[in-house]
Amino acid sequence: MSGRREDFGEAAVLVSRVGEADGERAIAAALACAGSDPDRAALLLELTDGRAPRPALVASAAARGLEERLAAHLPEAAVASRGALCHLSLPATREGLDRAPAALALVRDSLGVVLLPPGLLQAATESLALRAGTVVLRADLGRDRALTALAARDLIARGVAVAVAKRPLAWFPSRLALFGALPAGASGGLPARMLRLVGPRA
Repeated sequence: MSGRREDFGEAAVLVSRVGEADGERAIAAALACAGSDPDRAALLLELTDGRAPRPALVASAAARGLEERLAAHLPEAAVASRGALCHLSLPATREGLDRAPAALALVRDSLGVVLLPPGLLQAATESLALRAGTVVLRADLGRDRALTALAARDLIARGVAVAVAKRPLAWFPSRLALFGALPAGASGGLPARMLRLVGPRA
């Protein structure tokens, strides 16, 4: 299921879930890995009430550079470079969402992937400052097909491209993605049409 693709430019990719589906965090990380390259690190911005991201033992120079810029501009946020990407967390609140554009502004030449709970998805897609270009929904269609279709129709009607991840990533690519270590060119199990949403970027 997909909507029309926008010209991303500086737009963010939002990742959320439908119902009780799981695995959206690894999918968001895999998309960020796909949007990174040796010279430009993507940002995985997570709106969460969980623990802060921890730095990985290995991180690219681009990811470390982005970490330094984010720490300087958002000193109150938790940020860590992990492999090829940079992971920043903000509170899973409307206030956290309102702070997201300031972080995304620092990755205008790369990709910003925003992982957020379902309760903030509508506000995120309506935010002019966030400029959501695409939403990726992790959904179990056998259980939540009608709810997924309803959510997708609403997003498409508002001009947002939609992709549905029908299953979680396998354990090993999930771990690689969460460490920012999914190799360049590897899909991690994501469909090719979904990967086209994040690259190539000018």
